[in-house]
Amino acid sequence: MTPFEYVTVLISIILGLGITQIVSGLADIIHKWSHVKLYWPHLMWIVFVFFLHIQEWWVLYEMRSIMIWMLPTFLFTILYPINLFILARILFQSEHSHASTDYKAFYFENFRKFFLWAVILIVLSIADNLLFNGYTWLDQPVQFIMLAGMAFLIYKKPKQEWVHKTVVVVLTLLLLSSLALRDWVIGS
Repeated sequence: MTPFEYVTVLISIILGLGITQIVSGLADIIHKWSHVKLYWPHLMWIVFVFFLHIQEWWVLYEMRSIMIWMLPTFLFTILYPINLFILARILFQSEHSHASTDYKAFYFENFRKFFLWAVILIVLSIADNLLFNGYTWLDQPVQFIMLAGMAFLIYKKPKQEWVHKTVVVVLTLLLLSSLALRDWVIGS
């Protein structure tokens, strides 16, 4: 077993747990269908976070060339999947809730927590790009715009639906664009 294979086992488990949270949450929604009032921006966030999990797992393979792993490098690398797991968990009610769910109300009660963890995710992404991917501060304008925008939304606490709908649509389009424009091939 190579060092890369060894460290990616735990990272893959954490990413798998995040995907499990999302899939289980969706199954719970389907199970309680008659007691659920859906909200499409919330559903888009679920899809967005799901694809972030898949993207992280895919991009992780690029670290296969690291032959010597040090604990600080591993601890930093694992922060992103842990953060993704937390984002996935925040998107759904606790498992002990049996009441009917209005996901619009749930979303507006919890969006600041979600956005805070999204800001942490963006900061981790910027740091990862600087430390491991050879990017400079100037190479990451989209990340800094997203960071400023999400931090502003946490601070302002907007209740206007159009703001939240716009944010999730724009970020989903950015993610889909990155998926479409990049050559997503795994090979040796």
